[in-house]
Amino acid sequence: MIPILPARIVARGIALLLACAAPCRAFALDTADPFGTEALAAPGPTGSLGVRSGASPCPRGTPAAPQSLAELVDRALCANPQTGVAWANARIQAAQVGVARSAYLPSVSVGAGASRTRSAIGGSGVLGGTAVTDTEENADVQLSYLLYDFGARAANLESARALLAAANAAQDSTVQSVMLAAVQAYYQVQAAAAALDAAREAERASATSLAAALARYKAGVATPADRLLAQTAYSQAVLNRITAEGGLRDARGTLASAIGLDANVPVPLAAPVQVQPDTKFEGDVGRMIAEARARRPDLATAEAQLNAARADVDAARAAGMPTVSLGVSSSYQDRVLGPPTSNASLGVTLNWPLFTGYSHTYQVRSAQAQLAAKAATREQVGLQVALDVWRSYQALTTATQALRSTADVVASAAESEKVSLGRYKSGVGTILDLLVAQSALANARQQQVQANFGWSIARATLAQSIGILDYGAVDALEPGAQGARKGSQ
Repeated sequence: MIPILPARIVARGIALLLACAAPCRAFALDTADPFGTEALAAPGPTGSLGVRSGASPCPRGTPAAPQSLAELVDRALCANPQTGVAWANARIQAAQVGVARSAYLPSVSVGAGASRTRSAIGGSGVLGGTAVTDTEENADVQLSYLLYDFGARAANLESARALLAAANAAQDSTVQSVMLAAVQAYYQVQAAAAALDAAREAERASATSLAAALARYKAGVATPADRLLAQTAYSQAVLNRITAEGGLRDARGTLASAIGLDANVPVPLAAPVQVQPDTKFEGDVGRMIAEARARRPDLATAEAQLNAARADVDAARAAGMPTVSLGVSSSYQDRVLGPPTSNASLGVTLNWPLFTGYSHTYQVRSAQAQLAAKAATREQVGLQVALDVWRSYQALTTATQALRSTADVVASAAESEKVSLGRYKSGVGTILDLLVAQSALANARQQQVQANFGWSIARATLAQSIGILDYGAVDALEPGAQGARKGSQ
């Protein structure tokens, strides 16, 4: 016999539950984690991929000291909303694992109520007869436990775990994307600043040519066409310098936004570290593609979503199977006009949805179609991974070769410009020869700027396409800043 709780005890328990409902609920929602699901989610953006240790605080606010590339990446990971969204999504899926695991535990509910009934015996109407008042108090406790469901709970739990793996992998993918964006923004600023210096140098050279043309024109040894050509070249150089200044401002705004600041906030930068190109990245592209398919977070996300779709098919099929549940209940009723009564029950319930209007049939078909779609997505991502690695590798190879040759191009162009200027001043060369030489030098310097910083961007892009972009890759881009970063932490 199941023990019956007296109504007063049940009522007092209900009163206590109601009294502490708010604090108990807050505790349950904010701190309780009986299944330990918080540990299943990947760490936040400040602790994933070996970026920073959990004890290191996130840098906030406008930086006062010149920032290195590693410090800017820190700020981007801490402040970029994308990383916060990805971490929150991982925690959401971790909580869904707890929801799926809760189906294996029994559910217990407690109910209590009180009512008062006024009725008339004999006569007609409310004022006729004898008025009788009856007061009723009742309380009940119910327990339900699902014993067997042909694998529906297991399939739902497997789906939740797979989606959690997908969310964790998506967070890693987001972190790498934010890191690459910060690296690109940093080097774009450095490249824009170097391009501005090159434009200013070209403007000074054009001013020198214009002064020489004016001097020769005043001396009567140059034609008006020479003066006009030199003036046009100088005006174009001024326009190029103005354009370069605008490009630098735009790049600085992009960098500020990447690290969580308004675009108009100036971000001081440390001097870039000059890196000589190396051939450490050269190797078998097929091996790189295989490594990328093993390490790319977005491919891991697609694979986990495919596993979740398989589990969803099993869950949809199990939804049409019988369920066996254990039920236990106890109730107590106390009335003024009658003796108190109590009831207790213990039983097993079989529930079998024999016909649901073909709803179950189409739920299974929908789950199978979702599985086919996820499988196709998985194949598509796998092909995209191979293409990303191939393109990044070729871009880095081209940038390496360009970086090695631009120095020679600049040196020869500078020598040609020097000779042409001397020949023109001495009256041997023409203004066209001088302007062509100066234009070639300006183009060579711009190409060298793009090659210098484009190589670093291409190297980081290749690391991201393989799935290995972390602080080790960032330190490889700034070897001289690695020790300083470690010392500041």
